[in-house]
Amino acid sequence: MFKRELLPIFLIVLVDILGLTIVLPLLPFYAEKYGASAFTASSIFTVYAVCQLFSGPLLGDLSDRIGRKPVLLLSQVGTLIGFILLGFAETLWLVFLARIIDGVTAGNITVAQAAISDVTEPHERAKSFALIGISFGLGFLVGPAISGYLSHYGYHYPVFAAAGLSFLSILATTFLLPKHKPIPSGKERKLGFRDWGHYAKYFGRPKLGNLLLQFFLFAFAFGLFMSGFALFSERRFDFGPKQVGYMYAYAGFLGLMIQGGLLGRLVTVFGEHKLSVVAFVLSMIGYAVLGFSFDYIGLFTACTVFSIGHSAIRPCLSSLISQQADKTEQGVVLGLTQSLNSVATIITPLVGGVLIELSHLTSWALLAAGASLLGAVLAFRTKPT
Repeated sequence: MFKRELLPIFLIVLVDILGLTIVLPLLPFYAEKYGASAFTASSIFTVYAVCQLFSGPLLGDLSDRIGRKPVLLLSQVGTLIGFILLGFAETLWLVFLARIIDGVTAGNITVAQAAISDVTEPHERAKSFALIGISFGLGFLVGPAISGYLSHYGYHYPVFAAAGLSFLSILATTFLLPKHKPIPSGKERKLGFRDWGHYAKYFGRPKLGNLLLQFFLFAFAFGLFMSGFALFSERRFDFGPKQVGYMYAYAGFLGLMIQGGLLGRLVTVFGEHKLSVVAFVLSMIGYAVLGFSFDYIGLFTACTVFSIGHSAIRPCLSSLISQQADKTEQGVVLGLTQSLNSVATIITPLVGGVLIELSHLTSWALLAAGASLLGAVLAFRTKPT
């Protein structure tokens, strides 16, 4: 059973992710509408991630200092402003500006993870972090379906729906989330992007450093998929926003089944370490199958396998990483994972955009498979705590 304190966090993250998943499958088609090439359309994800790279650790650290609630509200207001601007955008540069605003304030998931750590014991965190995964699953089940349906009336309508959900998340945070006290610490923590010496101390811890590298490889493979799948499927299967939305919804359904019901049992039986190894292997197989898929059977098989894999990786690694950090460092370290995610998301749309524009669709998928394979090797060689 999840703690009662986790319910408002779950609701807040769910509404946030619903807004995100409405916009996410639509963005490449939205950009192409205003004349963007495959590379330029992909680079929208990169611009967002660059901004998030600077903001993620800063917001995580700020939430340690002043509390989770005010920082979460700041992040959500930025998302709302970005969605509203995107909905009114009539030129490509306004699309980019909207994503920049959202990226600069992007810290919702980081702060939510830190809030979960505040109210759970280490041995409970894999199950508790699965709340984030359940939210992603529900979001990808419902959000893309909404996007696909509303896009028939115009690409602006799904974006305004996302803005409405973002406003609801602000209300949920304001009225449902209890105020968390700042975590006292006598240590001075520097979390600017340029302060790589501070980051190095976390990578210098053998177990934590290995886990952070695994998280980066997961984020790299997942980032390739998320930023490139719409363009990949448009070229190989002649998909539009509706079909892409349905595929995201299917992946979300599988993620919901894993993280909403099976993950807790699997962790109890196998432990987070063994489960992360298996999950990386499944992701590798799924991405490889996707690269060689030319019909719907192969596409659905690939989507099934890698969705099961990456649905289990994130909560397991998040739990293992949080267990290697002191209580006063939860916001910092989880903010660092968000930065790693941002670094991956900076690189992957550019690399994936080039490969897709050059019609190297199979190579695009195999690159994600290779990152997952390396993650599996590192996870296998890591000694469980």
